Amino acid sequence: MAYFHLKQSTRHLTSTAGLVLIGQCLVLAELERLDLRLPKRGKITMSGLVKCYVALLTLGKSDFEAIEAFRQDAFLREALGLPWVPGSVWLRQQLEAHAAVIRDSTDDWSVRLLRRSGAPVTADDGYVCLDVDTFVMDNSGTQKECVGRTYQGVDGYTPIAAYLGNEGWCLGLELRPGVQHSALETHYFLERVLPRVAALTPGQAVLARSDSGFDSARLLFQQDDERRTWAVQGRTFEYLVKWNPRRQDVAAWAARAEAAGAFVESRPGKRTALLDLTVERAWGKDRRPFRLVVSLTERTIDKHGQHLLLPVYQLEGWWTSLSETPEQVIRRYQRHGTHEQFHSEIKTDLDLERLPSGKFDCNDLILHLGMLAYNCLRLLGQRGLTGAFAPVRHPAKRRRLKTVLQEIIYRAAQFIRRARQRWLDFGRTGAIAAVFATLQEDLLTAGQSP
Repeated sequence: MAYFHLKQSTRHLTSTAGLVLIGQCLVLAELERLDLRLPKRGKITMSGLVKCYVALLTLGKSDFEAIEAFRQDAFLREALGLPWVPGSVWLRQQLEAHAAVIRDSTDDWSVRLLRRSGAPVTADDGYVCLDVDTFVMDNSGTQKECVGRTYQGVDGYTPIAAYLGNEGWCLGLELRPGVQHSALETHYFLERVLPRVAALTPGQAVLARSDSGFDSARLLFQQDDERRTWAVQGRTFEYLVKWNPRRQDVAAWAARAEAAGAFVESRPGKRTALLDLTVERAWGKDRRPFRLVVSLTERTIDKHGQHLLLPVYQLEGWWTSLSETPEQVIRRYQRHGTHEQFHSEIKTDLDLERLPSGKFDCNDLILHLGMLAYNCLRLLGQRGLTGAFAPVRHPAKRRRLKTVLQEIIYRAAQFIRRARQRWLDFGRTGAIAAVFATLQEDLLTAGQSP
């Protein structure tokens, strides 16, 4: 067995060199505006407290106690531009006490970060997609406020999120009680998110996609109103919502498709019918026609070749304002499932599955700060880990947050102060220094632009 001599020197080493880039992302977000609403308390401003917690989230740590490991870390203070790092008790107390005020500013931070950094928002076959959905956060065995039985059968929360473009920029992430239905109060959520979408997609067509939990007349009318408003401005906004065929008579739909001659056999024992309908829906005193694309699949032989005693039917549908063919509409909705990966990254890579506070408002704030941390990491991944700087892995349009943590944030370096300058020495680590230099230059240039 090899024997190593050990020693401890006075050199300052850090295993989280990527925090210097996170600090520059937070400069673009302009968190200091928060200090105009909440004055300085103690040795650190409120924006400084928020920066510390966002930095923890970008390290994949959500517990307040995780800050204790950085109390004496000069590199964290320099990276975030802070005079002092707070303790876990003070951090928790201040975030819980001022959760509502801080939360009001969090959404603007993400929009400013993406706009000032020139974050790319790419389209999918002509449309920038806005994917809206809820997901479950398991907080079983806790006494936290508003924890309830979710639709997945566990005790926890059902937050709602909105992701924009192929990159998956998060433009909305709000906590909800576990028992809340997906469509309940979603119109308020859309009222907050849609202006952010308009600001980040100038001159681009937008397609909003959501699943059957959002099949609501109120939401359809709201999105149709948004479509008309964008049309007046010379812009394009479309929507695509999965139909919820609750209380539908499948046999009647089968007879209707048979009478229309819409069934097409795709294999022995399997027929599919596509119906393109116009259905009138009412909300309040208003009634409007909406396009409904319906797919009905009949199986008399299963995929293993077993003949069935009775036919098995699968009924699906989609409300849409698109003028494309039914096949194209269905293909567009199928790509909606990509956003499930983003839910996973928030819960696992940011360690936000089990929220750290017992108070609902504070946990809601933490999710909002998680949105900012998510966008910071996504920005570094898009700018530093794709194209010319892509790591030796499979080519991809988007790197997941875990890859950003491994390749950029948790990068070891020596922190040096010399001649009133600050240096990071990466040693013999390949091209990582070039990646950091390019990212830092891009962020600094964006910070100097108005």
